[in-house]
This record gives sequence, structure tokens and C-alpha cells, in this order.
Amino acid sequence: MLDAADLPDDVAALKAMLIAAKARETGKDAQIARKDERIELLEKLVSAFKQAAFGRKSEKADPDQFDLALEDLETAMATIHAEEEVDARPGNRVTRPRATNRGSLPQHLPRVEEVLEPESLICSCGGYLHYIGEDVAERLDVVPAQFRVIVTRRPKYACRACTDGVVQAPAPLRLIQAGLPTEATVAHVLVSKYADHLPLYRQAQIMGRQGIDLDRSTLADWVGRAAYELRPVFGALIADLKRSSKLFMDETRAPVLDPGSRKTKTGYFWALARDDRPWGGGAPPGVAFTYAPGRGGIHAERILQGFSGILQVDGYAGYNRLIAPDRIGSDIRLAYCWAHARRKLVEITRNGTAPIAEDGVKRIGELYRIEAELRGLDPEARLAGRKERSAPLVSDVQAWLVHHRARVATKSPLGEAVAYIAKYWDGLKLFLTDGRIEIDNNSVERTIRPIALNRKNALFAGHDVGAENWATIASLVETCKLNAVDPQAYLTATLTAIVNGHKQSRIDELLPWNYPLE
Repeated sequence: MLDAADLPDDVAALKAMLIAAKARETGKDAQIARKDERIELLEKLVSAFKQAAFGRKSEKADPDQFDLALEDLETAMATIHAEEEVDARPGNRVTRPRATNRGSLPQHLPRVEEVLEPESLICSCGGYLHYIGEDVAERLDVVPAQFRVIVTRRPKYACRACTDGVVQAPAPLRLIQAGLPTEATVAHVLVSKYADHLPLYRQAQIMGRQGIDLDRSTLADWVGRAAYELRPVFGALIADLKRSSKLFMDETRAPVLDPGSRKTKTGYFWALARDDRPWGGGAPPGVAFTYAPGRGGIHAERILQGFSGILQVDGYAGYNRLIAPDRIGSDIRLAYCWAHARRKLVEITRNGTAPIAEDGVKRIGELYRIEAELRGLDPEARLAGRKERSAPLVSDVQAWLVHHRARVATKSPLGEAVAYIAKYWDGLKLFLTDGRIEIDNNSVERTIRPIALNRKNALFAGHDVGAENWATIASLVETCKLNAVDPQAYLTATLTAIVNGHKQSRIDELLPWNYPLE
């Protein structure tokens, strides 16, 4: 900053100095403007990508396809912001503060404190400085995953006065007899594969960077043995879910290698899920995946054997087998999904102006707005709200449906969409009769998403048994997530309990929502 004494007395020289200063300032303004333009462009791109991935009119979009592009865009924005911060020296003008999401640091994380004292506590006047307060800042640090070796020594003792033999503590039981890993190590491999979607060969590469030379087949052996020991817990999970009176069900592809043909065949994971949280139910949420070699309704019927109650599903025709008049078994009522009904109409609006389809989407949207307001209330309150507010709207949708079915071509996209809604109408309006029923099947579709991620990374399962192992471990991992339980800690404790002889009669104690074990 210039002092008045530094300014020239000559008017011409003073004018030249002002012109030069103005030129520098103009250059800075232009630089800042260009930077702002780049930031604005990147922000628009990020917004467009997010809208494409998650927007209301993109029901079929796979958000995973956008992850890499979003990461690159957000990285580019961070680079520009870093440049902006370097330029924000005293005297430089920053046009706007940077909006950041700093996150929060959980209280359970260990704190390592460092105190930075001034170089001297003696004041310039010669007095002694006294403490008046402090500034505290927290930053997230990481210690890279570190493997360690547990050395177990079992001393041997013998008596000098007799020959009764040698005394030694028994060897501790292990999941992998005479093997290298602890139960925590096996749990780490399971979580990395089924929660973080890291195939075993990549895990072997990561371990190799720390000098641990393990073949992928060795890790596969650990996973297989763990899956075998966890099957009783998986069986208890399915049994517990089927004791409920309200469940969700959905299915997703599970490509499996067919060794005979050297090609993949298409199996399916059937997800059976419980989520009573939207109406304050006391049962913990959970999901169980069952592998089946096909998609026929016979597989759903087999999985649901012993279940009686409301099953919320999409419009797949295979579920009709569950409500066939000649079916022998427990009574099941099917509640259908409004999200799938809306999806048919959304697809039509995406292809151009479609006022009838847009009107249908708007009508269904009104139902969703009411549901958002009723979420979390008890079943009685939800049912009362639906009867008062949603029932008239559903009646209007039915009238709209009848009106347009008689006027649109049956084979047209709109004709097929309204025919679909009409076909499943009784199950769609079932949510008006029971406050526990959701308006859609999204709860179970969210639980299937990790299966799709794992499928994308692993491409296919190597065998039917491998797919069954996949289903077993993924079920426990995803149920942990639904109950805010750390899968690593849970699997370590559960495998340890099993190895130490946990009684089969008390297997329910090992379900994820009962962690930590008492």
C-alpha cells in the first residue's frame, strides 16, 4: 500500500501511475471473471450430471455411470478453488467466498493433540505473557491399514519329581485350522469383497504392497470357509424375516459361469426385505438374498414357504403364482408399487410432449407428497391421513384411468402404460387399507443396489455355490448397514463366537441387530 509521501508531485507522472494501476486492476478483474466463468460452467455440468443420474425424469439412469465423470468435474472445481485461495493474498480481491462441505468428525475417533506454543512468552515490553484462551482446529488424519502378526506362544511345563507328562495350554480354536488369518482378517476380506466391492485378486495386490504374498485362491478359501460357518446365521435371518406379516421382495440378475460351456448363465438373487421404520415398527430392518437358477415364480414360492401376510412387489408376472386360486399354502396378499406405475408414464414424457402422461405423473406425484408428510407416523395415523387425503386422489386417478383407456390406442406406449396401471390396480390401492404398507417397493430396491455394484466389479460368479456364498455374506453385510452396525466388527465377533462353540440353539443372538453380543 502506497504512502502519500511516495506519490510524485508531477501531475503527468501521477496520471501515468494511476493508469498503470488501473490496468493491473482491470487485468485482475478479467482474470477473476474468467475464473468465475470456469467455476460457473463446472457447477452447471455437475448439476446436469446429478440431474441425469438422480433426477425425477431419469428413472432408468444408473447413477454409477456418472460417478467417474462427477469425480473429475469436482476435482477440476477444487483445482480452481485452490488457485483462487492462493490468489487471495492481502490486497487481492476475491469475488465470493467458496462454499465448502467440510463434513464432521465423529466423537468416537481417537484424538491426537498437538499444542503449538509461541516462540517466546516474553512481551515486547518485557512483561510475561499469560494464557487468555486458544483456537482449536481439527483435521482428519489417517493411518494406512497395517497388517500385524499375532504370535501365540504356548510354553510347555514338566515336573522334575515325576514323569506324569507335559503340561501345556490348549491351542486356541481357529476358523482356518493351521491357517494364517485371524477371524478379524477373514472379516476384513469379507467386508472388502461384499461391502466395498473389491475382488479378491485386487485385495491380494493390496496385501502384496505390504510384502504379504498371498494367492487369490488362498483368500477364496478363507471366504468359502467363512461362508460355510455363517450359513446357520443366514438361515436364522431368513426365518426371522418370514415371521413378519409385511415384507418386500424383488429380484436381480446374477450371472454365473457355466463351466461346461465356458459361458455365463443367468441366475437370480431374490431379495426378501423388512423395513418397518417408516411406520415406527419395532422389528429391526433386514434383508436376505437367496440365489436361484431362474426367475420363475416357483423360486419366490419356495423362498416364501411359511410366510403369511402382505408382500410388496413390482409388477413382475412371476409373483402371480403366489395368489393363484389353486395355490396351497399360507395366505399372501400382494401390494404393488406406484413407482413402477409412474415409471411407465415418465418414459413417455421423456420422448416429447405428452400431456396425458404428464398429467398422470403429476397425479401420482401428489400421492408421494402426502406420503412424505405421513412418513414416521404410526400405522393408525398414516391410515387416517391416507383415507382423508389420498383416497380421493386415488379415486380421481381411477377415473382418469378409465377415461383414457377408452380413448388411446391399446398398442401405443400410453395405452400400454395405462393398461399396466389398470392391471395392478387392486394391489396399487392396497396401501389405503393398511398403514404399514408403503406406496412403493423402493425399500427393497435400495438393498439390491450393492449386489449390482458387486456384479459390475466381479462380472459374474464362478459357480452356483459361489453365488450362494455371495448371497449369504451379502445378506449379513447389508443387514448390518440397515441397522447402523459396522460389518467388520460384527463379522469378527460373529466368526469368533462360532469358532468358540456358540450354541446352535441360540443362533438368533448372532443376528446383526443383536450386535454387540452380550
